[in-house]
Amino acid sequence: MAAPLTAHELIAKHRPTLDQALEAIRTRAYWSPHPEHPKAYGDHGSLDAAAGKSAFDAVLGTRLDLDQPGTDDWVGGETSPYGIELGVTYPHADLDVLLPAMKAGQTAWRDAGPEARAAVCLEIVKRISDRTHEFAHAVMHTSGQAFMMAFQAGGPHAQDRGLEAVAYAYAEQVRTPGTAEWSKPQGKRDPLNLTKTFTAVPRGIGLVIGCNTFPTWNGYPGLFASLTTGNAVLVKPHPRAVLPLALTVQVAREVLAEAGFDPNLVALAAERPGEGIAKTLATRPEIRIVDYTGSTAFGDWLETNARQAQVYTEKAGVNTVLVESTDDYQGMLSNLAFSLSLYSGQMCTTPQNLLIPREGIRTDQGHKSYDEVTADLARAVDGLLGDDARANALLGAIVNPDVKARLEAAAELGEVALASREIANPDFPGAVVRTPVIVKLDAAKPDDAAAYTSECFGPVSFAVAVDSTADAVELLRRTIREQGAMTVGAYTTDPEVARAVEEVCLEEPAQLSLNLTGGVYVNQTAAFSDFHGSGGNPAANAALTDGAYVANRFRVVEVRRQA
Repeated sequence: MAAPLTAHELIAKHRPTLDQALEAIRTRAYWSPHPEHPKAYGDHGSLDAAAGKSAFDAVLGTRLDLDQPGTDDWVGGETSPYGIELGVTYPHADLDVLLPAMKAGQTAWRDAGPEARAAVCLEIVKRISDRTHEFAHAVMHTSGQAFMMAFQAGGPHAQDRGLEAVAYAYAEQVRTPGTAEWSKPQGKRDPLNLTKTFTAVPRGIGLVIGCNTFPTWNGYPGLFASLTTGNAVLVKPHPRAVLPLALTVQVAREVLAEAGFDPNLVALAAERPGEGIAKTLATRPEIRIVDYTGSTAFGDWLETNARQAQVYTEKAGVNTVLVESTDDYQGMLSNLAFSLSLYSGQMCTTPQNLLIPREGIRTDQGHKSYDEVTADLARAVDGLLGDDARANALLGAIVNPDVKARLEAAAELGEVALASREIANPDFPGAVVRTPVIVKLDAAKPDDAAAYTSECFGPVSFAVAVDSTADAVELLRRTIREQGAMTVGAYTTDPEVARAVEEVCLEEPAQLSLNLTGGVYVNQTAAFSDFHGSGGNPAANAALTDGAYVANRFRVVEVRRQA
């Protein structure tokens, strides 16, 4: 085992990666230091597939002792959506002991400066990357993602988002110089001379409230943004998805200690069944930053009640695709079928509403009626998921009973264009696997509005008939403004329609994808280039990741001295 590295040595090790990340967020070009293919791992200290699976298996049924202060109990209870008990227990914290211990390390962490903090954070990311295979199994068996998606989204893509947050946080902190000599001429009198120092100081303890579906992908931006800007971070995982973030905390504490910092700068807050400690934590005076992904109801509660903290939320939205015309009908259908199917629609970016003119659309295969478009899309989804092995690899498992209940209820909302079916997973007989349902609704029917104007999280989509393209654009605008959207898509060969949709997304800020027919999908975003959310509509008050996401996690304090 290699000897621990000092902060200075970590700067030398990771400065090239930091510089590349800074260049990537400047150019928005493709870049990633984290391989997406499982076979890329196994060299230079990283775990290969067999070692990663063995490491995951070894932690099952054990007590994950993080050596945190204030541990007063051991809690657990995670069950994989694939039907296996994880059996891992985690430290339960006495907050009155843990929070002061976390705060104690902030002074030395603050004084280390932005570059040292960034280097330590990059070492944490690197060690997580080395264990990507292990983390992939942890994400798979807490989120229900299929293994390859858990490997990529929970591994390299999540690590990219963490590294991206480090780069943005570093850039914002060094925007102001550390020192300045100030001299103001006074004519015939001596100039006024001051020496000024500027220090980025942390707000306090950051709280990351994890989600069930993407514990690492959604958790890492807030964790690393707060840590890089000098704040201690308390990680409160979703009760059904503790393991991936607990392993993350374990790695972070090890790196901090080895680099000479207090490991209590990062800690875990696991909870007893039904304890619901998020509200208690979020309103404690020590908590000065909150990062949250989840329901609109709790996100709104946090924004209203966590008044002592800077709150960043990603909540629910109604993602819409407007279908007006296309010059690649089969490409459009294939792209939409994959977008609707991936991870059983359990992504905050998955399209829900497909707005289709009732008179039909123009295509390279001639005019297609509304009924033909919905029927052809249903066939495309059926064709994509016709083979059970392929279907399991795309769909994963239904993450919790609430999603299954919404899926089953959706069939009663209107005419079913595509019925959901059950798929058996031979490797995991306990998994609940369902194909998507597509329901036909009509914007002219007031009773249908309740369905398509609220989020139905899961593998549920609505093909909404609209009177005209203009009506579709207006409904899109109203949906973004009132319900919010993480993503918007449109298919059109008409420049005027494209411009109208683009204008809606500029005025009601939402991220737009036009005419995707290849291997890029509306519900996928690339770190360093794509912004996840806009922070400008009700679906989220922040974007992953931009300057606004990191700049208010610290303040700059100036000290002036007479020269």
